Order: sequence, then C-alpha cells, then structure tokens
Amino acid sequence: MQIQLHRGRLIDHIHLVVNDLEASRAFYTTILAVLDIPVMGTANDHFWADELFISSVESPAAQGTLTGRHHLAFQAKNRQMVNAFYLAALAHGGRCNGKPDERAYHPGYYAAYVLDPDGNNIEAVFHGEAQRSAASVMIDI
Repeated sequence: MQIQLHRGRLIDHIHLVVNDLEASRAFYTTILAVLDIPVMGTANDHFWADELFISSVESPAAQGTLTGRHHLAFQAKNRQMVNAFYLAALAHGGRCNGKPDERAYHPGYYAAYVLDPDGNNIEAVFHGEAQRSAASVMIDI
C-alpha cells in the first residue's frame, strides 16, 4: 500500500502524550477541522494529524517520563479562522489562555491561545497576508 504524507518545512513531527486520549481526540478533531487539517488514525492508544502525533500515557509510543506542559502553534489562513479555532476549542474542553487579538511579536501577528484538556498551550496564528512557496512537502512512501 502506498501512503502519501504532507510535511511542513521546519518540524518533522510533534508528539504529545496525554492523560485522557478521548478528551484530546474530541478537542483536536474539532479545532483541526476548523483549520482544515484532517485527523487520521482510529487506534485505541493514538491518533495523528499531519506532523502532530498524540498518544495516551499507556501507549508504547509514550517513551520516557511525562514532562509537563508544551506549546504548539497551528497556522491559520486568516483572522476568521483564528476566531473560529478559539470558539471551537472553548466548546470542546479548551480553556482560554489568550483571546483572539493582534500580538506585539510582529505587525499582523493575530493569534488566540487555549489550554487543551491536559494544560498544553495551543495557539492558532495568522501572520498576515503572505504567499507560500509550497502548500506542503509531499512524500510518497
């Protein structure tokens, strides 16, 4: 079976280990749908979306000791998508960690922050109008 993967340019993947996989599955499935990112995998101990891999504490993939809170930022296509991400996250177990607004990081940096069910700081950011050189890197395996 041939699989086609789409990968970003800076990060190969991020693995979050969570305490309540089903709460995280509901949270991430909802917010990623708002960002047009499909969730894959129906395993009992993990699921993934693009470069993000999420597993339960009991999963063999959860190697090592749990280290605590992490920050993860998803790119949004516009301000409306950031706003929709924020509302979807709050409606599915997220807690506000910064309402949608322009930030001082650089002109046009519009972001919202939520804490996921495990307390990880999850952000959606729109950097302003820009043109990508490619939507993603495609890898055929």
